[in-house]
Amino acid sequence: MKPRTVPTVLTIPTALAALAALATVLVLTIRHDGYFTDSAGLFLRYAACWALFALALLALRRVPAARIVPLLLAGALAVAVTGLVAPPRTSTDSYRYAWDGRVQSAGISPYDHAPQDPGPARLRDPWLFPTGAACAGPDRAPLPGGGPVPHCTRINRPAVHTIYPPVAEAYFLAVDQLSPHGARHKPLQTGAGLLSLGVTGALLLILRRRGQDLRRVAYWAWCPAVPIEAVNNAHVDVLGVLLAVTGLGLVAERGLRRRAAGGLVLGAAIATKLMPAVVMPGALSGVRRVRDAAAVLVPAAAFTLLTYLPYVLLSHDSVLGYLGGYVDEEGYDDPSAGSRYALLRLVLPDSWTFPVLLAAMAGVSLYVMGRGDPRRPWSGALLVTGWAFALLTPGYSWYALLLIALVALDGRWEWLGIALAGAAVYLLAPVFGHRPALSATAYGAAVLVILAAPALRRHLTESRRARPPADRLHERVRNS
Repeated sequence: MKPRTVPTVLTIPTALAALAALATVLVLTIRHDGYFTDSAGLFLRYAACWALFALALLALRRVPAARIVPLLLAGALAVAVTGLVAPPRTSTDSYRYAWDGRVQSAGISPYDHAPQDPGPARLRDPWLFPTGAACAGPDRAPLPGGGPVPHCTRINRPAVHTIYPPVAEAYFLAVDQLSPHGARHKPLQTGAGLLSLGVTGALLLILRRRGQDLRRVAYWAWCPAVPIEAVNNAHVDVLGVLLAVTGLGLVAERGLRRRAAGGLVLGAAIATKLMPAVVMPGALSGVRRVRDAAAVLVPAAAFTLLTYLPYVLLSHDSVLGYLGGYVDEEGYDDPSAGSRYALLRLVLPDSWTFPVLLAAMAGVSLYVMGRGDPRRPWSGALLVTGWAFALLTPGYSWYALLLIALVALDGRWEWLGIALAGAAVYLLAPVFGHRPALSATAYGAAVLVILAAPALRRHLTESRRARPPADRLHERVRNS
């Protein structure tokens, strides 16, 4: 009897068609300047991108292993390039990056002056500091002392000092130094696009070295959040992601020298955006000896502190900048304000949420450090990072870039729902207004998917084992 074959419906042409559709809808989404005027419509376009992303992932499952890498790289390039088709659409953070780079090129510490201060006023470019009718845009912040002609800036929070750590500031300086005159926002977008492709390359190298399924890389390389947040909005988070992924890859290798190198790179990630510090429990997964933990922690701490030292010596003001004010503004220290801790606030009094959050995260971190697999530190890092997002319920969608990269390393696709939840909160808050309810709904749905996924995965595994041996052999041959 001839073995029964499974018809391959989702093939390479289907994957290419899904990628082409994804790139097309991404272009339409990014070119749609609707954040202030049509945020609901913008989110619908974003949701369509995610649906096509899911279709492309399903198609990739049927692609033979020999064709995966070319398809992944082609898709990564096509998806990343879509972020360059328009100026930053849903965030003005990159304008602060451009200003910090320009100030440093003039020999001034970025921590010493707020953008509206008169001291560095001679460095103001018209595209960052418009005047007159150009100040009518909803993303323009007025400047004091402008006289009868309005003066404004595209930089958000122009009255406060920068918040970004030293590695990020060094990156802003490098981009400014390498940028041609009049390039405006494009160098930062291009640099972020190259960094996003660098993350794709790092993921491929790590997973190939570990003998893991390379299809996982698509969770990052084809994810709509990457061209929107990493490329179009040019968030420096993508640099932190590249360093965090590389650091975890080194920590997973045997030998104290590799672990120390990984700790050093993780320190650079933390000195880029601070948030990558959340992967440190994962980097310590299964550590039994003090020297193994020290091999990671000491280089990470030393690098972070040493990168701050030049700015401490050159600055007349605090190198922490607006960090404390940002924490207050975002309501991290006041659970009754904003949409933080939305899921915890459903079941706990506001005054309990922060202590419970600390206890929960300490428990998850200790579990990862005690029971985690040292050969797969990204698995523990994903667990800690994912639950930190689920319990904190942040309202900024670009924070999830780190989470998406960890999903690509570990393969647990269900955590991608956290990234989609963050985008829903960020884009739909102006429409619905009541952010706590919106956050609880979006992140609650994501958590339900996370909790249900293991059962679904077990069911699929059991179904696969129950299939006739000939069918399983055919599937292995097709994927080899």
